[in-house]
Amino acid sequence: MNPTVVKFCVAAAAGTFLLSAIGCKQQDAAETLPVPVHTAMVQTIAVGNGAKYSASIVPYAQVDLAFKSGGYVERIRQVKNPSGGMRNIDQGDWAQKGAVLAVVQQKDYQDKLQQAQAQLARGQAEYDKAKLTFDRTAALYASQSATKPDYDSAQAQLASTAASVSGAQAQVSEANVALAYCELRAPFSGWVVKRSVDLGALVGPATNGFTLADTQSVKAVFGVPDTSIGRVRLGQRLAISTDSLPRQFAGRVSAISPAADPKSRVFSVEVTIANPKDQLKSGMIASLALNGEQLPESVLAVPLSAVIRDPAHADSFAVMVTEGAGDPPTARLRSIELGNTYGNMIAAKGGLAFGERVITTGVSLVKNGDKVRVIP
Repeated sequence: MNPTVVKFCVAAAAGTFLLSAIGCKQQDAAETLPVPVHTAMVQTIAVGNGAKYSASIVPYAQVDLAFKSGGYVERIRQVKNPSGGMRNIDQGDWAQKGAVLAVVQQKDYQDKLQQAQAQLARGQAEYDKAKLTFDRTAALYASQSATKPDYDSAQAQLASTAASVSGAQAQVSEANVALAYCELRAPFSGWVVKRSVDLGALVGPATNGFTLADTQSVKAVFGVPDTSIGRVRLGQRLAISTDSLPRQFAGRVSAISPAADPKSRVFSVEVTIANPKDQLKSGMIASLALNGEQLPESVLAVPLSAVIRDPAHADSFAVMVTEGAGDPPTARLRSIELGNTYGNMIAAKGGLAFGERVITTGVSLVKNGDKVRVIP
């Protein structure tokens, strides 16, 4: 064989081997990359405590107020400054329903309105002239003093001017609406959660100017597992408490989700609470208990989000436990026997020990033996 050909074949084989080795190393590196997860500790639930559900306080209604007419912001609502003087309305200020929060420069829209009104006046004059001509031609045609073409022409001119008047009226109406939308008004009474514009800012249609929240009533939103959802009904009275306030608040169940969340496998429930003194703030953490629900003797429990189907037994359940003090730890599949649910927790009758950590977020992405990276 030609020596040059031999050298070429050897070099090609070596290159192929090198590329293959690099590809394998890259593949191995990708396969061994730890999966980021959240974990929770296996806990012991105290004897005799009510089954508490953790809830988040959210406004009864919260909307983003966007401009519909674009332009430069000419004016922002002024409120009293606690230190004296006036300032722009901002986060934490109260806005009454119908209050003008911001105004876009109106000159261009006023000019367009005047042009539309002038067009309407011109169209109306042409219509009035065409109407007189038609009436005169119709009278002459009735006495056979005008021809049929003259009558048809006058009638067509009248219809054309009438259409022009209708179009001009529509333009006037549109210009009036655009001028009115230069003012951004509060649709209901509430607190300003966010102000996104400043004086002189150029805004366009759909630019968010303010976020407004109605907290005269608030909602406590929490999740209920399917084993306890039968204890919840619309209109049910529940007592809500927070760590930051000494008193309890009475609320009624106002909404129950018809389907469980696919990730947490719990049903979302909303409890509406009257909040006339604005004591409950958006973002507060509250707790509540379903009436008559009590815990049995002390049991080990894990979050509901940590439970998965056992891959080896379709009718059984399991959790992923993190093992090893090294970095990164290893995920190990652990079969467990489930007990009753208590709020957002579920009892684990076997297979776990107090203090072990189970994966709660990302559990569906890891397999037995995978390396994981625990996110604080």
